[in-house]
Amino acid sequence: MTHSIVIPAYNESKRLGATLQKVLAYVRKQGWDAEVIVVNDGSRDNTAEIVRAFAENNPMLRLVENPGNRGKGYSVRNGILNSRGDVVVFSDADLSSPIEEMPKLLQALAAGADIAIGSRWLRAELQTQRQSLHRQLFGRIFNLLLRIILGLQFKDTQCGFKAFTRRAAQTILPLQRVERWAFDPEILFLARKFGFRVAEVPVLWGHSGGTRINPLIDGARMFQEMLRVRWYDLAGKYVGHPAVVAQPAESLPGRPAPRA
Repeated sequence: MTHSIVIPAYNESKRLGATLQKVLAYVRKQGWDAEVIVVNDGSRDNTAEIVRAFAENNPMLRLVENPGNRGKGYSVRNGILNSRGDVVVFSDADLSSPIEEMPKLLQALAAGADIAIGSRWLRAELQTQRQSLHRQLFGRIFNLLLRIILGLQFKDTQCGFKAFTRRAAQTILPLQRVERWAFDPEILFLARKFGFRVAEVPVLWGHSGGTRINPLIDGARMFQEMLRVRWYDLAGKYVGHPAVVAQPAESLPGRPAPRA
């Protein structure tokens, strides 16, 4: 089995070097047939140069360039659709969930899930560094709106640590339309729509400073994107190829049942 690890990056020069050292060392230690893809989202710093320097001595590492700054959702999609692995994992560049947690996601796929999502709140005691109280409140409100508007019953949709089987990725990601912060709920909404099984997996997680979310401005945008996902569905914009859409299946214990 081959593995792909996708890391979206925007102006990540300060921490990307340390991240790549950890990820590449971990992959070599596992002995995997793997590739690591960094997607540069139009960074204005030397993010791309750092990746190229590492790639000179690490042939498993590749750089994918976005056509300018398009957003995290676009970056994840671009990286996954350019990947070659049987299993594809995307991880935030800050490694808030350590790369050593990756086997938890892979085990969930091996147990029958099509998508495994890291969760900060399924077992909150695994958080090594929590967010501020106002960001926690923002997250709870966002999660409540997801349940009401999109019917997503997960504890945590926004953790930047998710794994896909190749079939699930190649079915869902081409249909993804949201390019910024609310792309995670869109992916999970599509997974349910097309009958893929999603496992929510508790992972170690520690809040990292330097994140770029403004609760008021970005919160309003995420709410708009949430409504857009619902509208796209009602308008028939999400049409998958019948040859690759998963058959409806029983959801994993504690997971929402698929919807046609």
